[in-house]
Amino acid sequence: MTTTPRKTPATKKGTATKKSIIDAAEAIFAEHGYADASVARITERAGVGQGTFYLYFDSKLQVFEELVEDLNRRVRHAMTEASAGAETRLEGERAGFRAFFAFTAEHPALYRVVREAEFVSPSSLTLHYTRIVEGYIKNLTHARSRGEVGDIDPTVAAWVLMGIGEMVGMRWVLWGDDGAPEGSPEPRATVPDAVFDQVMTFIERALAPAPRDHLPTDEGAPSA
Repeated sequence: MTTTPRKTPATKKGTATKKSIIDAAEAIFAEHGYADASVARITERAGVGQGTFYLYFDSKLQVFEELVEDLNRRVRHAMTEASAGAETRLEGERAGFRAFFAFTAEHPALYRVVREAEFVSPSSLTLHYTRIVEGYIKNLTHARSRGEVGDIDPTVAAWVLMGIGEMVGMRWVLWGDDGAPEGSPEPRATVPDAVFDQVMTFIERALAPAPRDHLPTDEGAPSA
């Protein structure tokens, strides 16, 4: 990521203006891609002058990187808030996935922006995925210690779960019923219930602790 210091607004009005620029950048980067986006297009969308843009950002790259962080913060907040009341890890997974798919439907730019970050700002891409995975690892480690999930590696499971969410969201939220690439049909409001239930069945079976009658025993083991 760039090493240019972030410009923090000193007033509520400044904070609102900076947010409007980031929101406009989300729309412009999603519509045009990074290469064809421009500060002029972003400021026109935000309804501010280019001079105002440079009060808060030094470049197009800087607003792109702050957008990645903003989307990441918001999607993590949505998932955490949704799963906060869950009594078990599996209930938390269900609530968190629902929230992720809902956020994706509301912010389809998340996909294009994150994909472009691989080339525009690789460190932003790493930050995006790492921050999501860190929370997953913590929750899965805690759940494993309580016997709510099987004896799995929390790090591996976290990356697998994130991959499931991203691919399913892209296929059914972003592409819609026809499975057409981005930009063809209107995105669905969310993943269809039948698809969501199949996804969760798969995840719950993968994470579930082994039944007690399936646990290994010493029966049949050679005596010392």
